[in-house]
Amino acid sequence: MSLFVPKDRRSLFRQFLTGMYDAVIIADPNGHILDINPRAVEHFGRDLDEVMDQPVSTLIPGLKSEVVQRIRHAMEGDHRVMINANGVNKTGDRFACEVAVSSIDLMNPGDLVFTVRNIERRREIMSSFRARSAAFDISPSALFACDLKGVITEANEAFLEMFGLESKEGAVGHSFKEFMNDAPLPENFEKALEGERTIAVIEAVGDGEETTKVEVVFAPNSTSKKTVGIVGSVVKL
Repeated sequence: MSLFVPKDRRSLFRQFLTGMYDAVIIADPNGHILDINPRAVEHFGRDLDEVMDQPVSTLIPGLKSEVVQRIRHAMEGDHRVMINANGVNKTGDRFACEVAVSSIDLMNPGDLVFTVRNIERRREIMSSFRARSAAFDISPSALFACDLKGVITEANEAFLEMFGLESKEGAVGHSFKEFMNDAPLPENFEKALEGERTIAVIEAVGDGEETTKVEVVFAPNSTSKKTVGIVGSVVKL
C-alpha cells in the first residue's frame, strides 16, 4: 500500500523533504525522476532540471528499468526494500550508498521514493578500523586495552605469549594488575585516565627467576575528547 499525500499537504511534504538528512529521489512508477531534495542535489551534483524525466539509473546506475520493476513487485503487500548500491555524481565519481525504496501516491498512484544515504565515509572508517585491528594483532609488541576500571578488554598474540597465556580468555576480563602490579604501574594507569601518556621501565621476573627489563606504556583511549579506557604496550628491552 502506498503512502497517500493529499494535494493540500504537498507543500508541507516538500518542506519535510527539504529538511531531511538523506538524499531523496521521487520517481514515477517506471523509475523516471520527478523530483529530488536539496540533499540529493548536494550528493549527486545535479539540479532537478538536469535530471527531470531521466531514469533513476542516471544517479544510481544499478537501478536499471528492469531492476526498478522487480523492486515494485517486491514492495507489493506494503513491503519496503533496502539495497546497497553505488551513486554517481556529475563528475562521474562513485560513492557507496544504502537505498531504501518505498511507494507514495504523490503525483501519480504508486510513485517511488528512493531514500539514499551516502555510506562512503562509513566504509572508509570500517576499512581503517580493520587495518588497525590487523596491525594490533600482528604487532611484535605486547599490546592490550582496558576499560576505565582496568579490566582488560583486548590483548594481542604477543601479549598472550609474553605472559604465557594459551588464549585471550586468560587475559580478557581480568584486571591488568594481575599481570602488571609493580610500582609505578597502578599509579601510571590512574594518570592515563586523566589524559596523560606514561612510560615506565620495570624489572620483570620470569619463570626461571631471571629478571628482564620491560618498558610499559599507558595512554588514554579517547573518543570525542572523552576517555573511554586505556591502551598499553609492554616491550622487552
